[in-house]
Amino acid sequence: MSIRHAMLALLTEAPKYGLQLRQEFEARTGEVWPLNVGQVYTTLQRLEREGHVESDDAGRDGTQKRYRLTADGERELYGWLRTPPQAGPPPRDELVMKVQVAMRLPQVDVTEILQAHRRRIVEEMQHYTHLKADAAPEDVGLGLVVDAELFRLEAVVRWLDAADARLRSRPTPPVDATGAPPAADAPAGRTTRPDHDRTTGARR
Repeated sequence: MSIRHAMLALLTEAPKYGLQLRQEFEARTGEVWPLNVGQVYTTLQRLEREGHVESDDAGRDGTQKRYRLTADGERELYGWLRTPPQAGPPPRDELVMKVQVAMRLPQVDVTEILQAHRRRIVEEMQHYTHLKADAAPEDVGLGLVVDAELFRLEAVVRWLDAADARLRSRPTPPVDATGAPPAADAPAGRTTRPDHDRTTGARR
């Protein structure tokens, strides 16, 4: 997510210190996305260089500065809110890559790999379900974060189920009389017997 825009949004309420921004960010997201102090101040320094925020006293160190939103920062925030995410190729998903690799390893049971990941995802869903049940009704921000994560995890479970069904229904490669799978086709422009002279019929 865009941490810099989250900082700008928090500053629309009032000027705030860096540690205060970190605490409020984590509190409003149910501590699902923790931030380290260095990340907060690096982001604020960048925003200050860009003219999107300004601090009370440029001579103080970062922990004592109070930041406020500028007019440029406000325009940046509301422009970001109204801009749809850029379309692009699918992100590299580690789980998809693991399954792609596992299905090419004859010694690996891909179905077992899928089920192991499915169990872990279901455990995560249970955690967020309990978190949602324990949240105060007025904590709408936390509810939105938890709902988004539950929907995402549900989509992962559906993909795992679909992948399992697809792999179970894939056709079995034919085998020859020796029980070995057929050899790959020879590349175009080459014979299947490179050591055989096609003109004389003699071996080279």
